[in-house]
Amino acid sequence: MAKILVIDDDPQCVELLKIAFEQSGHTVSAATDGRSGLMAACSEAFDLIITDVLMPEKDGLELIIELKRHKPNVKVIAISGGGILHFEDCLKMAKLFGAEQVMEKPFDLKTLMKVANELISGA
Repeated sequence: MAKILVIDDDPQCVELLKIAFEQSGHTVSAATDGRSGLMAACSEAFDLIITDVLMPEKDGLELIIELKRHKPNVKVIAISGGGILHFEDCLKMAKLFGAEQVMEKPFDLKTLMKVANELISGA
């Protein structure tokens, strides 16, 4: 199965995704901010990275830009519930910066898992 990195400053979101993907047979690592997420992504090979857009230390948009510069083939799903910017603006920017898929929080877990599995399998 796949190696997935979840990057989100919301511990409940991280735990939910970790449990769901591990129950599906994937290996999941987690980071709670963009800086530690980028360090993890650069030190290991991941099949998929799921990242929040608005986070401390390094936001998800900066993270996506750097990920795509250093690991252009990594698949990225950006998630956001908004904040200072409306979530639609955050997600549009994430898509422009290289995220293959974007999803609004709160997301439907089954839909997220379906999208993730499609990206992992290359469908």
